[in-house]
Amino acid sequence: MASIPILDPAGKKVGERELSASLFEAPVSVPLMHQVVVAALASLRAGYHSTKTGGEVSGGGRKPWRQKGTGRARHGSNRSPIWTGGGVAHGPKPRDHDMRVNKKMKKGALRSALTDALLSGKLALVTDLAFDEPKTRAAAGVLTALDVEGRVLLVLPEPQGTVERSFRNLRRVRIAYAPSLGVYEVVAADRVLFTKAALDVLEGREPEMAAPAELEGAGERLEGAKQ
Repeated sequence: MASIPILDPAGKKVGERELSASLFEAPVSVPLMHQVVVAALASLRAGYHSTKTGGEVSGGGRKPWRQKGTGRARHGSNRSPIWTGGGVAHGPKPRDHDMRVNKKMKKGALRSALTDALLSGKLALVTDLAFDEPKTRAAAGVLTALDVEGRVLLVLPEPQGTVERSFRNLRRVRIAYAPSLGVYEVVAADRVLFTKAALDVLEGREPEMAAPAELEGAGERLEGAKQ
């Protein structure tokens, strides 16, 4: 069974965590991941794009000039698609871009993405993240201590106001929640940082509550790392 080191916010290894084989040792299917990612991006499109056809633009009620004798090309309307200000031929109309992807495909693609992330060394696991107040400098210090660079996906078990406000000013950090973790988020990230509680939720376990002494010690180690 695959495992991953557990780090505290100061970057010190405090243990080892075995990972669920069903999530992190699944067959990696690139076509399946591609199909699910394309469907996810398509669902973000509003579909409000619209153009007018020749029958919808104003004007064009009479023939611009007589059919013969002028030496010019024949035209029946100045709102033809080949005229400036005319209608658009075969232009986009408002429509729904959603693509149907069933639950089995989504789960399989997420397993593939997580397995690929583990094999490529993208995963990192931290005991917990807690701040007394929103502090971007402290959040950046945690990423530096954990040696997490590039586009970072921070996976939390649930919304955590102080933690999210601490990380949201960092342009390279994106926050996701374990129950709704998406394939595109995992694939697009250079590093995926889980908290222990988030990994418990993802694997269907009861989140383990850190002892107060453990959290207090982690805070002291982080302060020491800053100095």
